[in-house]
Amino acid sequence: MDTLDQYRDVVYKILSQYTPLMSQSGITSTVIISEDRNHFIVINEGWEGKRRIHNLVFHAEFRDRKLWIHHDGIDHGITEELVAAGIPKDQIVLAFHPPHIRQHTGYAVA
Repeated sequence: MDTLDQYRDVVYKILSQYTPLMSQSGITSTVIISEDRNHFIVINEGWEGKRRIHNLVFHAEFRDRKLWIHHDGIDHGITEELVAAGIPKDQIVLAFHPPHIRQHTGYAVA
């Protein structure tokens, strides 16, 4: 199996563990994966009383064989779990940080 496919499986497995925990009465968390398996999105959707909930919780993309995390709204973030599961820090770009900050994160710059 290709390393990139292994990384995709890791991301899906970790996100799938979180969605049941984030779902609550009237609100469902769902993992959405693009057809090419390069985009991973988690959304919350439902109703909280009379208020409609539909928001982005997480978005990551495989770009140039690296995992770009665009948004991580999971309580404590999942980056450390990705590393513990075998995705090296130099293959993860914390895209939510400005480019001039990334060099100080310990993760890939781009």
